[in-house]
Amino acid sequence: MLGACSINKVILMGRLTSDPELRQTPNGVSTCQFTVAITRNYQGQNGERQSDFITVVAWRQTAEFVCRYFTKGRLILVEGELRTRTYDDKRYPEVRHYVTEVYADNVSFGETKASAGGQGGGYQQGGYNNNYQQNNYGSQGGYSQPAQGQPAYQQSAPAPSVSVGDLSDFEEVISDSDLPF
Repeated sequence: MLGACSINKVILMGRLTSDPELRQTPNGVSTCQFTVAITRNYQGQNGERQSDFITVVAWRQTAEFVCRYFTKGRLILVEGELRTRTYDDKRYPEVRHYVTEVYADNVSFGETKASAGGQGGGYQQGGYNNNYQQNNYGSQGGYSQPAQGQPAYQQSAPAPSVSVGDLSDFEEVISDSDLPF
């Protein structure tokens, strides 16, 4: 029962080192691989900080979302799981390569459009949630996985302008004493 007691959760926030490129598998499944630069908290003697460069792999609608809305230098928030794999070098059969990657489950914007300097396509704070459950960053908005046959991206219409007017007809429905906490 080791599998039932295991946890593999990775949360990263950093900047893309290059523009992500969308690719298709022979079966037509969208995928992209990108690198996120993450600055360490530790400062060296000269005051400089080192960075780690983490490879992230996204599939299907998550890959399409990343390639559509993210560019080099953009701050990205990735939630996923750590995976390892090996492969043998074709040129040197005795050499085996070990690869560690993060497979993205959820991807969100790490900054608003205004703080990004107005780069890229028009987006609001949010992200793409590859799971059917609400992600922990739901208060920032986001995209849920579409039902089968629906487009991967649905631009949300701007909220209609509402005039509040006179609220004297409404009475207070809940008071502080009614709250369970």
